[in-house]
Amino acid sequence: MGNQVLVTDELHEYMVAHGMPLDEIARELVEETHKLGGVSVMLTTADQAALLTTLTRLVSARRAVEIGTFTGFSALAISRGLPDDGELICLDVSDEWTSIGRRYWERAGVADRIDLRIGDAHESAAKLEGEFDLAFVDAEKPGYIDYFEQLLPRIRTNGLLLFDNTLAGGRVVGQHEQDPVDRKEFNAHIARDERVDVVILGIGDGLTLVRKR
Repeated sequence: MGNQVLVTDELHEYMVAHGMPLDEIARELVEETHKLGGVSVMLTTADQAALLTTLTRLVSARRAVEIGTFTGFSALAISRGLPDDGELICLDVSDEWTSIGRRYWERAGVADRIDLRIGDAHESAAKLEGEFDLAFVDAEKPGYIDYFEQLLPRIRTNGLLLFDNTLAGGRVVGQHEQDPVDRKEFNAHIARDERVDVVILGIGDGLTLVRKR
């Protein structure tokens, strides 16, 4: 077994600096989101954004769905990986936060690829039609199992489902006052599912890649 590298803050900065860089539009969106204060912790990290764009291109996605859009940074990353006639359906409950993203999608020239639907995401997911190549979920964590079960039948064979924050700051192991029961249950639920292949990446707060067999 190979050695596991300890990713320090310095090493993480190096990895981000030597990966796909954020352009001016993405940087300004990140900066505006940080000005929101504490809620900005929900922002997708820069290295995750680069990975989202890359994975979208790798699977040649034409149709994608995102659950949990916040200020639109991850949606910007996914939409940039789609072809000009691609479609990203975004499901979110907040018109206030997603309105920030809309401005940057327009500036980036990808707004015509994004279909934003405001409302209860569980209900919206149940109404999705057609087949998708990729799904990204970064919404309320107790809902992950339901989102997985709703999305899997709608994903094509060899398509990808991505779930964020699945390591819960490392609290999925050991004893903690704030036990992330929701993440533990979700991780166990998909790990034993024979319909998919699963790998958890130690990027950001844990990003789980799920390939539909």
